[in-house]
Order: sequence, then C-alpha cells, then structure tokens
Amino acid sequence: MTPVSLIQKYNVAGPRYTSYPAVPHWNTDAFTRDAFGQRLLTAFAQTNASAGISLYIHLPYCESLCTFCGCHKRITKNHGVEQPYINAVLAEWNLYCDSLAQTGQRPRIAELHLGGGTPSFFASSELNRLMEGLFRRADSTESPDYGWEGHPNNTTAEHLQTLYNWGFRRVSFGVQDYDPVVQRAIHRHQPFAHVEQVTRWAREIGYTSISHDLVFGLPFQQLSSIENTIRQTLSLQPDRLSFYSYAHVPWVKGTGQRGFRDEDLPSADQKRKLYETGRDLLEAAGYSEIGIDHFAKPHDGLFRAMDNGTLHRNFMGYTTQQTRVLLGLGASAISDVGMAFGQNEKNVDAYLGLIAAGELPVVKGHVLSRQDGRVREHILNLMCRFQTSWAADEWTLEEWEAMRPRLEQMAEDGLIEFTETSVRIAEEGRPFIRNVCMVLDRYLPTTPTSVRVFSSTV
Repeated sequence: MTPVSLIQKYNVAGPRYTSYPAVPHWNTDAFTRDAFGQRLLTAFAQTNASAGISLYIHLPYCESLCTFCGCHKRITKNHGVEQPYINAVLAEWNLYCDSLAQTGQRPRIAELHLGGGTPSFFASSELNRLMEGLFRRADSTESPDYGWEGHPNNTTAEHLQTLYNWGFRRVSFGVQDYDPVVQRAIHRHQPFAHVEQVTRWAREIGYTSISHDLVFGLPFQQLSSIENTIRQTLSLQPDRLSFYSYAHVPWVKGTGQRGFRDEDLPSADQKRKLYETGRDLLEAAGYSEIGIDHFAKPHDGLFRAMDNGTLHRNFMGYTTQQTRVLLGLGASAISDVGMAFGQNEKNVDAYLGLIAAGELPVVKGHVLSRQDGRVREHILNLMCRFQTSWAADEWTLEEWEAMRPRLEQMAEDGLIEFTETSVRIAEEGRPFIRNVCMVLDRYLPTTPTSVRVFSSTV
C-alpha cells in the first residue's frame, strides 16, 4: 500500500494531462480560427496519407443527471433534439472537409469515438445517418479503431449492431459502482442485469474490445463496495476496464456535482486504498495496469500498444492510434491539430446557432510554442512510458534550477530516478505520475494557488 505520508504530501490539485498545456492555461487571447485552420491544413497534408486522422464526436444529451459526472451534457427527455443535432454535426464535418479538400486528399479515419453525454440516447437510425454522412466524405484506414460509449440502461442490440456494421469493434459501458447506496448518491441506478445483457449482446455481435467504466472515490464508497463491484465486473470478463478517479470539481460543474456533501467523500488516503484494492483484484485476475486509470487483458489492443511502446494519450484518453490530427465535432468538443488546440462552443443552443450561420464553432484555443511542443512530448512519454529524456541544453539554467529541487525531493521519496537529462518513474511513483508531470509544466507556477482549477492528483 502507498504510505499515507506520501498521499498527504502529494495530494494537490493538478491537470490530468490529456493535453499540454492544460485547457485552463491556454492563451486564448492570442488564438485565432485562421491560425488554427492553417495548422490543421499543415498537419493534415503531412500525415493523413500515412497515419489518417482521429474523430471525436460529442453527443451531449442524457435523460437524467448523474451527479458524479463532469462532462458537458444537456439533460432532456425530448428526443426531438436528435435529428437537428446530427444535422449540425454533419454540417460541421462538411465545413472541415471543404477546407481539407484544398490539400487534394480525402480524410482517412483511423480512430473514431462517440462520447457524451449518452450516445445511446440517440436512436440507432440517427447514429446510422451520422455514419453515412461521415463516410460520404471520408474513408477508413486499413486497421481502424472505432469505439463508442453506451449506457447499459438504454443501449439496445440494434445500437450495437448498427455501429458494428460501420466498423466499430470497441464499446465501453458506464458502470461506476454496483452498490445501491453509492448509486443513490450519484443518481445512477445501474442494475447488474442490464450490464450483463449489453455485454452479452456486444460479445455475440462480434465486438472484440468490451470495456466497463468504473469510478473510485465516490460518495459513501467503501472497500467492500469496491470489492463487490470488481468481482461482479470480473464475472463478465471485459477485455479492458477504465478505473477512474472521481474528480470532484463542483466549482466548475456547478449543481451537477452537488447531489451529496463533501464530507460524504472518502479522504485522500481512503481513496487510494479503494484504488489499490481494485487494482490488486484486477491484476490477480490477469489484467495489466495501463498508464493511469486503465487496465487491459494481454490480448487487448491497449495492452499490446503499451507492450510495444506505441501507446498514445489525447483528449479521448489512452489510445492505440498515433494520429497527429484529432478533430472534435459537436458542442464542447476539442480538436488537437498538432501545434494547435481548438474547443467548440459548449452551449448546445449557441453551437447550433454557429453551425446554422455557416461558421466553424471553434470559439477558443491555443497555438503551441516550440517549448510547448517539447514539454508536451515529455509529458506524453511520462504518461505512456513512465520515462523521458532530453538534450543537455533543452532547459534554461533558470528552468533547471527550478525543477531540480522538486525532482530531488521526489527521488528522496522513492518516486523517481533522474539525471540532468532524464526522468524515470519508479513503480512506487506511478500513483503520483501527474505530480511528476507537474514539475515539467511551465504554466503551473503562473496559476495562483487560491484559484481552484483542477481536481486532486490522488
């Protein structure tokens, strides 16, 4: 078990590093759509033919609010919103395709993910129409990785079959926790029978990577509930699992995370015990830990990517694909085009309005500097491979003098080994990987500690 003293010492607020710089540190004042568009064209022209592109499509609607959720969503039971939203996403896609056509290339989709919200809120006919619209102007690469997120309570066999027919072989089902006390607190009634049914359907249809999403650190969660949830999960033998740390950020998400009191949450050391209990059960059952938050069986593509050194991380989390262009479609979706980030309008109505006006809905972003690009690579290396190295003159003397005492302290605590040109995270240091990345982060010192921006690292 991780010593309580280390948990208390390193339990600070910090980025999850699905990007660098993290979104709160973007220089939005210097960002323009033109600069974003030019970097997209450059990256697309250079890499589409060889690596293809990634697409993330945000489908924001949910029928009820889960109070643990930190995602951008719109709560409604009105399914009349489906058609106009799909129309808007396809219109946005066509805006991008019209621009990319000047390169003389047709997009090749290597990675495609439907997230939310709740993608299974949408009728299978609407999801089919979405796919038809996407592939009317794009092709698939030879070995694509297509996945989507399904709610076990409303995912149907028709949903699964429809997307399977379009090449989807990966699906993740949100489970969180099977304990009824925890489920009531997070407003997520999730019967095991529903999860069992959709998992069986997916396997019978032919999905080769079925994932269950679990969360630790939830209100009222106990070691016994984690043990029970893991054992029930193991009885269904998913190919991979996400075991996410609950990010309590009500100052960002507002009332969406106010369905319980702060004192109902486990302490930092209790939360770490929840994780380590779950991890030990998963590893004993043959799963391997992948980076942070993820576990996979040896036959799963995520395990193979970690094993052969090709694991990557982007706004969708850990991935097997090494694309340089990730286009985010839909309200709040984020794009990564190599040396620039762009985020769409978060408000669904405002997003629909921009699309209706024929405008690209990217409303903020960040153009990466050369230093941003270098630090980004180091953080990716640490998050995916637990080590990184650099040239002797990469950091200025001032930067190195600021970094070295913090690295020395982490080395004394047994978290890392480091030289003047490298850092390697020890096995004991993996729970604190975000803390190690924070040492390299050039933006964190400029953020006042009194401003709450990020979730806790532990």
